[in-house]
Amino acid sequence: MEHLTIKEIIRLWREDKKQYVKTSTISAYTLLTENHLLPAFGHLSNIKESDVQEFVFEKLNSGLSHKSIKDILIVLKMALKYGVKNGFIEYTQIDIKFPTQREKHEIEVLSRNNHRKIIAHIQENFTFRNLGIYICLCAGMRIGEICALRWEDIDTDNGVISVKKTIQRVYMIDGDNRYTELILDSPKTKNSIREIPMTRDLLKLLKPLKRIMNNNYFVLTNEAKPTEPRTYRNYYKQFMQEIGVPILKFHGLRHSFATRCIESKCDYKTVSVILGHSNISTTLNLYVHPNMEQKKRCIDQMVKALK
Repeated sequence: MEHLTIKEIIRLWREDKKQYVKTSTISAYTLLTENHLLPAFGHLSNIKESDVQEFVFEKLNSGLSHKSIKDILIVLKMALKYGVKNGFIEYTQIDIKFPTQREKHEIEVLSRNNHRKIIAHIQENFTFRNLGIYICLCAGMRIGEICALRWEDIDTDNGVISVKKTIQRVYMIDGDNRYTELILDSPKTKNSIREIPMTRDLLKLLKPLKRIMNNNYFVLTNEAKPTEPRTYRNYYKQFMQEIGVPILKFHGLRHSFATRCIESKCDYKTVSVILGHSNISTTLNLYVHPNMEQKKRCIDQMVKALK
């Protein structure tokens, strides 16, 4: 058995992965390995369960969320599995425990009033960048998807927006060279490629514009060059501040759209498909929280059925 250090195994594993996964996925793996795994384990030639458990407690104490740490561990386990398979390292069972999470993480959502206020403001103060915020509130798109949206993706005859691309800035390593690159690519999962019907008001706004726009131009810039998510996120914060609405993360627009759909009694499967979730459980876990009235109705129905 040829024993290599964890650093060498991770580098080989990443090179191997490049053949099968998207550039943006490799970029995410690279960030996690460079920032977390290599500083902690890179020098070792074997990892014990106790080392990883200690690493988890350190990361929790530094303020990292359970989800972020679990993502890092998934990458570590993939690299170790590759090492074992290729005879670079001996197999070790790693079973990690997390302290019980007491507080439930609340998702950020606009109030109905603020939701209406933003839409009304954009209808009266049209700019292409404002239009992106409006579309997100009416269609639940992600920031990378809205930055990648072109006029050709907007079909005003059928009243449908096609989500086919996403834009993101990714972290690259080429030997000793480190840099970032803006990538326009298909979304990560096949479910993210989807068609979303437009609201009547959105269609009314887009119909006259669509007739005179260059189909190859990006909607947010109305130019051949797109804006990147970080720049658009900064614009959005400034926009919210100017109209006097509490500043939610940009993703809060998507959460607000989904919440309004659920509040309007839309069926969960349809909401899940519109959002581009890869399975309905993501939608259910995030947005479906029955209130006391619904719980009472459920108990009443159960009693009626018994009688």
